[in-house]
Amino acid sequence: MGYLEKKEAIILLEDGTIFHGKAVGTGGTATGEICFNTGTTGYQEIFTDPSYYGQLMVTTNAHIGNYGVVSTDEESDSVKIAGLVCKNFSEIFSRVSADGDLLTLLEKQKLVILSDVDTRALVSYIRDHGAQNAIISSELEDMEKLKLQLSRVPSMKGLELASKVSCKEPYYFGDQNSSIKVAALDLGIKKNILRNLADRGVYIKVFPYNSSFEEMKTFEPDGYFLSNGPGDPAPLTTAIQTAKDIIDAGFPLFGICLGHQIIALANGISTFKMHNGHRGINHPIMNVATGKGEITSQNHGFAINREETEQNAHIKITHYHLNDNTVAGIKHLTKPCFSVQYHPEAGPGPNDATYLFDQFINLIQTNKKVSA
Repeated sequence: MGYLEKKEAIILLEDGTIFHGKAVGTGGTATGEICFNTGTTGYQEIFTDPSYYGQLMVTTNAHIGNYGVVSTDEESDSVKIAGLVCKNFSEIFSRVSADGDLLTLLEKQKLVILSDVDTRALVSYIRDHGAQNAIISSELEDMEKLKLQLSRVPSMKGLELASKVSCKEPYYFGDQNSSIKVAALDLGIKKNILRNLADRGVYIKVFPYNSSFEEMKTFEPDGYFLSNGPGDPAPLTTAIQTAKDIIDAGFPLFGICLGHQIIALANGISTFKMHNGHRGINHPIMNVATGKGEITSQNHGFAINREETEQNAHIKITHYHLNDNTVAGIKHLTKPCFSVQYHPEAGPGPNDATYLFDQFINLIQTNKKVSA
């Protein structure tokens, strides 16, 4: 491996602010909503997470690529971010278990990579001014053309993106001889969610994002799951109706991230676009039942309305974010339904939130006994 080729490049924000950097490799131009993740590890999981579809990712950790990539760390079948912005990009890695380098993985999908950026200044700016659309480019000959291209990028608010990352046809995951069957609605599901369910003896059938309750129940599942995913939850009217039907029918239902927001919308609770969202692996959550704090991994730019949640006679807040008091978990008071805004499958070191999968299994087993 030699030294990386680098060309002059810029980051142009929607409000006209410009940051400078260097394009790694072939360069090019990419657009999307710019956001940042504060995780010190896990870049491969971040880049392949379907929830990041359509977003330009700024990594706050100073070094990206230094521990290579491992095929089993991928959360989907491809890189999902729209572009990468970092401080130092390394093609040299020193991880014993690595089976490749990050540059090769990203260049296979023609991802635009910018390095040598003052990411501390950029992240500080995004934090203060909010997530917004941006364009990153090494093609600097015509700035007016770049500005025009940026002006045509749709706002994340109101944008439906689950259809871009969901499976096209149903598929199965896990041991078909398992005693528990779960139907999962794929809004952008991460592989590690499926692994966590399968490790607990669940056989899963994964359905496309626009599947109805009638379609999903043909699997004769013991429970239902609504996955994470990208974009604004409000336009997902079919998924919201599916969630309503599952809840009304009294089947166990668990939702994560976008799935959590869909469950809220199904119960008449609205969602809103956050100033810059929660994206990182050290977000503190309060568990209301235990009174203990939990360290969680988070990735979302939308949240559910707390005031409406507190006023809803059928819903109870089970978890909240200790930094800003946003709702991080809810449960239905009369139906076997609960959800969380964060990612229990993404253990950031401590596995504080993995008990939620066990909670789901217990809910299913209890419901099976009652139904027997």
